[in-house]
Amino acid sequence: MILRSIKLKNFRNYETLELSFKEGINIVYGENAQGKTNLLESIYVLALTKSHRSFIDYNLIKEGEINSKITGIVEKENIATTYEVLLEKKKKKCFIDSDEIKKLSDYISNLNIIIFYPEDLEIIKGSPQIRRRYLNTEISQLDRNYFKILNDYMRLLKMRNESLKNMISYSGMEHPYFKAVTDYFIEKAALLYKMRIKFIQKINEYCEAIFLDISGKKGFHIEYESSFKLENLSLEEIKEQLRKKITEVSTSEYRAKISLIGPHKDDISFWIDTINLRNFGSQGQQRMAILAIKLSEITVFENYCHDKPILLLDDVFSELDDGKKNNLLSYISSDIQTIITTTEISNIENSILEKSKLIEIANGAIEKITEVKKHGRKQD
Repeated sequence: MILRSIKLKNFRNYETLELSFKEGINIVYGENAQGKTNLLESIYVLALTKSHRSFIDYNLIKEGEINSKITGIVEKENIATTYEVLLEKKKKKCFIDSDEIKKLSDYISNLNIIIFYPEDLEIIKGSPQIRRRYLNTEISQLDRNYFKILNDYMRLLKMRNESLKNMISYSGMEHPYFKAVTDYFIEKAALLYKMRIKFIQKINEYCEAIFLDISGKKGFHIEYESSFKLENLSLEEIKEQLRKKITEVSTSEYRAKISLIGPHKDDISFWIDTINLRNFGSQGQQRMAILAIKLSEITVFENYCHDKPILLLDDVFSELDDGKKNNLLSYISSDIQTIITTTEISNIENSILEKSKLIEIANGAIEKITEVKKHGRKQD
């Protein structure tokens, strides 16, 4: 999967931009606040229809304008497809080859993106909601059914919570409507559990070795945290355990007027052997952990989707010493398209620069593009 080109109109600080990318490493450089991160954000929005930095789509539209458009040409198995996201004040539209796609689940997962950016440390340091959002985003790219199941689950969760709020006595827990909603709620929850556990298991197959390669430490892994042990359970066993747990907390749910058990309450944790990185890890270890997970996803995506995703690294070098920086770049396979932003290229090894396309950005515009050859640099 290759993003051949992107075209922006009124996105963030860009009035217009047209840019092509090479198959391997693309390095976007320039001083801070020039538009490097905004460029990567536009690619993320093109893939997932939403930003990783803002919950409000209108914030993505250039100040003073009424809409914004992102258009990208993606090549997969020698077939070029045009994807487009149109953002307006109160709505957005998605198109594939000029055909409007009404359901987001039919659009998402066509263009697979893995992104690392400085705020990713919040996946470890932040709230459980941030970690659940991470799981939901990544698995939705792998399997559009997950996105549909998640939407169904959240709708049932809302219905169940509304019923709990309206109950005037505990006997309402036995009402046929509430029991039916709970049954469907358990069905969808069990499917989410299975898909989440499978994703975590796949990441753990690769992340320890990657963490060792880029940090020199052994024993890194992640764990899924739920109200009951999920590993090695069948779908029916998960349903049985979930129903048992819901029954155990029924009195508490009635009093709290909210659903207390389910995937919406779960969490993930990050470990080096028995050290919980959230509580005892250094910021450097936390950063390496996130990088290891994101790099593990490359293989997971490739095995599941039978194609490599596009890797976006936003300001990944800012907290790395030169050794780790070049180790990371050397680790990235040349057959995965990678788009990197940085403020400085002078401390990147020539052997890496020789394989890269260099794109300098200033004030929301392309300053220059340099194709680096083994026998010198050729500027477009």
